Amino acid sequence: MSTAYPLRPFLPADTMALRELFAQSIEELTADDYDEDQRVAWASTAADAEAFAARLGAMTTLVVQVDGEYAGFASLKDNNTFDMIYVHPYFAGEGVGKALADAIETLARSRGATEITVEASDTAEPFFEGRGYQATQRNMVPRDDLWLTNTTMKKQLAPAKAG
Repeated sequence: MSTAYPLRPFLPADTMALRELFAQSIEELTADDYDEDQRVAWASTAADAEAFAARLGAMTTLVVQVDGEYAGFASLKDNNTFDMIYVHPYFAGEGVGKALADAIETLARSRGATEITVEASDTAEPFFEGRGYQATQRNMVPRDDLWLTNTTMKKQLAPAKAG
């Protein structure tokens, strides 16, 4: 199985499909860690399409499409914060997340970052641990009238290779 997925920058035309992917990923992949009300509140953060597009556009956001289907996306904020990574449930476990994370970390390193930080959901925490991230603190994040937990994690990045 090849994990070389085609990556490209986010385009405003991607907004509606990525909103759908975001909601499906939360609904189907985080059910073991968050209850239904929490998942609905989390997914609602993308309800305003214009605001979601602005958020993705304000960062370096990479998109993976496979045969025209949206497989996942990830965003790098301020060159040192891994802001978002979402994979469509159909593509979960197929290496899309790894390809996106590799690209985001490479981008951060190439832009001079020596470490990268992520606010990992309880679902994503093992993924990031497997990539060498270390938990630094637990967080309670308000969404609507609910609280969602996540963990701030950091990873040291080796300097970019010259040449």
